[in-house]
Amino acid sequence: MGKIAIMGAMPEEIEPLLAKLENVKENAYGANVYYEGSYGTKEVVVAYSKIGKVFAALTATILIEKFGCEKLLFSGVAGAISDDLKIGDLVIADGLCQHDLDISAFGHPYGYVPEGEVCIATDVTLRNIAKSVAQKKGLTLKEGVIATGDQFVANPERKEWVGETFKASALEMEGASVAVVCNALNVPFFILRAISDSADMDAGFDFDTFLQSSAKISADFILDMVDQIEA
Repeated sequence: MGKIAIMGAMPEEIEPLLAKLENVKENAYGANVYYEGSYGTKEVVVAYSKIGKVFAALTATILIEKFGCEKLLFSGVAGAISDDLKIGDLVIADGLCQHDLDISAFGHPYGYVPEGEVCIATDVTLRNIAKSVAQKKGLTLKEGVIATGDQFVANPERKEWVGETFKASALEMEGASVAVVCNALNVPFFILRAISDSADMDAGFDFDTFLQSSAKISADFILDMVDQIEA
């Protein structure tokens, strides 16, 4: 079967993944390092992009175009918008939007540019695998729109605006750019986030405190999904 890409944004988001891979080979390319290895019978390529939409788009493109990955799974952390999301909860994106993309001065909706779309849907098959894994593990998996932007949101007013404008459940800084790349290149993709903060005035403190534990929750879940993806 084809290779599976697993992406994170920060070292903390991929370290729990690399610890469980076998035959890992480091490949430096494009001012980054790509880790080729195996998990069970599956070939995987793991990378962290660095933070933000541009770096995420670059890394996703390289994983697909240079390393030949045929599916892409993103593992990471996010800030909660929805009140029913608590720290450590898992949320999967059914769609992703860019909350900081704004040409509304020309009469377009927030998050839209011509020839683009406000919200890009993730792969249904991969979402269903995630739901199956959650059921087997006895975990609650939330599903909703995840909003992406090049800001770390620690502001209640901004959080509320994004939630209302995009009907979004969570906030992060990479997912929608990965969605644009995978959508354009016809690669099935999936975005999983574990909640690390509540995207409000305490976000900076919560984020540092819960980053590693939430990243591990997300990474463990992603590897269980790799097990379930059909060869």
